[in-house]
Amino acid sequence: MQELTKDNLTIMAEDTRALMGKLAAAAVAAKINSLLELKPVINIIFAAAPSQNEFLENLLQANIDWSSINAFHMDEYLGLDAAAPQGFGNFLRERLFDQVAFRAVHFLNGNAENPSQECIRYAELLEQNPVDLVCMGIGENTHLAFNDPHVADFNDHVLVKVVDLDLECRVQQVNDGCFEALEEVPTHALTLTIPALLKADYIFAMVPGEKKATAVYHTLNADISEKYPSTILRKHPNAILFVDDKSSVQILN
Repeated sequence: MQELTKDNLTIMAEDTRALMGKLAAAAVAAKINSLLELKPVINIIFAAAPSQNEFLENLLQANIDWSSINAFHMDEYLGLDAAAPQGFGNFLRERLFDQVAFRAVHFLNGNAENPSQECIRYAELLEQNPVDLVCMGIGENTHLAFNDPHVADFNDHVLVKVVDLDLECRVQQVNDGCFEALEEVPTHALTLTIPALLKADYIFAMVPGEKKATAVYHTLNADISEKYPSTILRKHPNAILFVDDKSSVQILN
């Protein structure tokens, strides 16, 4: 394992994806337990993506009082069948939310009759339950949640919004094996905005795999701007980026 820093961001590089998942889960579990020593209830936002699989598998094995945790997720497709396995709420149900007894789980509804009203509803929940911790990934285009470069706004005035997805983002969903063809990938989604994510006291970003190598490079080396949304992590006071041997190849070699 190697550790380095860029601006405020700590980078933890493990030798394999499996080891990265274990390292990240141990770090998150330790932070959860330390926070629960200070307050009775904490609020966590989780990402839904194949990049999170090893992390989530290991997190489930940790000794955590889940009944003291309110859970949120950070984005959801608009108009996807409610039972579709590609739905991010469904992804997290299967891998986490239905596996342990949370205090509460708050889902974004991608099939709400009024998406704008759904954004307001979820934003109010976030205001009522200030986020302690975010567990996220980074997209191939450096998006955070569904804040692709063309819609990312570091000074967004809302916490949740409707966005259209750029081509690279939609192609990633095919690359990840979530959809068989590009035309199956929804074109719009609900997403927590970048300010909503950065409100968290602690951020843990799990970013394995060779397809993320260029995104990791830009995250650490590009100017901090919405052109590469993940660069904003370098300004957060308590953010850690976890990478494996494949996603770190452009920063370590």
